Amino acid sequence: MLTIPGIKSSYCDGITRRSCLQIGSLALGGLSLPEILRAESESKSDRKIKGVIMVIMPGGPTHLDMYDLKPDAPSEIRGEFDPIATKVPGMEVCELMPGLAGIADKLSLIRSLHGFQNDHNTHWCTTGRKSHDEMASSPLIPGFPPGGWPSLGAILSKQFGPRVAGVSPAVDLVPTDADARFIMRIGATQPGFLGSAHAGFEVGAVDRRNLRLNGVSLRRLGDRRELLSSFDRFRRQVEIDGLGDGIDEFQNQAFEVLTSPRLAEALDLSREDSAVKKRYGLEEQYPNERTGKTYLHQFLLARRVIEAGARCVTIAFSRWPFGRMARGDYNWDWHKDNFNEARGALPLFDLGLSTMISELDEHGMLDDIAVVAWGEFGRTPKINATAGRDHWPNVAGALLAGGGMQHGQMIGTSSRLGHEPHKRPVHFQEVFASLYQRLGIDVATTQLTDLGGRPHYLVGKHRSMPELVG
Repeated sequence: MLTIPGIKSSYCDGITRRSCLQIGSLALGGLSLPEILRAESESKSDRKIKGVIMVIMPGGPTHLDMYDLKPDAPSEIRGEFDPIATKVPGMEVCELMPGLAGIADKLSLIRSLHGFQNDHNTHWCTTGRKSHDEMASSPLIPGFPPGGWPSLGAILSKQFGPRVAGVSPAVDLVPTDADARFIMRIGATQPGFLGSAHAGFEVGAVDRRNLRLNGVSLRRLGDRRELLSSFDRFRRQVEIDGLGDGIDEFQNQAFEVLTSPRLAEALDLSREDSAVKKRYGLEEQYPNERTGKTYLHQFLLARRVIEAGARCVTIAFSRWPFGRMARGDYNWDWHKDNFNEARGALPLFDLGLSTMISELDEHGMLDDIAVVAWGEFGRTPKINATAGRDHWPNVAGALLAGGGMQHGQMIGTSSRLGHEPHKRPVHFQEVFASLYQRLGIDVATTQLTDLGGRPHYLVGKHRSMPELVG
């Protein structure tokens, strides 16, 4: 029994503090402190988590300059950056990511990710499926069902419904600047064959969106008066028209979201403490970024929205504005000037992601919320004639955190020069299987039925990763 010496002061009921400790120990069946801690650790891994934050890097991030540097490779492969030590012995990351290095004990880095192809489409990041119907500048990949594959967020909506009334199970924070949706190809929280009732809430929606704030865009969320005015107008119209009567499941979800202040308040960064915004770099000047803007606020919004009750929050991070590189905008498709692009993007990515993960931990949420960061494929080991790296679907990388999973590790390796998976190849569907298991969904037995009446397992034959979930 753990004994803590001290003054035996009494509670108002006459029971001493020391007596209270003894009673507590008896209630635990006489377990020793190590046994208690061990049981607590095991219960965390068994407990169903509450949600997922997905960070997509559209365009294909340069994993060889982030998590899988090759310092001993020839110069045409090695690149311009050095690896730095992290909090975990033997784990290294790019020198441009000191924030993530400092919390490496909370991370798992996958360096042998495979299973995708040379297709600029983040479809597999959000749905866990490679096949899809034909989309703008993206070929038809046979094997998709009628209605298309549902996203992770839509599946969580179908399986569990809202976690908190007035907050959509899936929230899409992907920016809509320029032609950003051309890069994403599909909505990050698309419902697929599950139907519109399970579509995600696309906060920045300006067209063809399923759920949207009534006249509110991300650029106006910082204006508290405008935000409240838009929601109040909607509420008044509801009262006048009696829209709450006889509405179907989809309309009811939209009605609850738009009439509840919970999501609106989560999206209103004016409610956030200045010291917190400063941690995310939101009060800094960025003279080297176009008009001084960044998307760092996405990470803070993601934390606030998941804390408000969403099950799946998706962001797409890049430098501002997010769009096609050929038009002078930004994503991660660095066919030229790879290293200068990295010098601009990686410090922002590092700051936002490391701060969000740290904040989740400090808020007591990290064991309940999984974080995954990845893109649609990797980049070529060989640097091309314009100092860029081209598309490389053979192997890529990913970062995971939280979710009650085992972290502080590197999983898998690529070959010596980074051409293919070497030790422990990890299919991207194994990552999805691990997330589903932590969310309380058994991928071996759970099936969803498409519009043609055919049942589908969530990730085919793939199962969760023992390295992550035991």
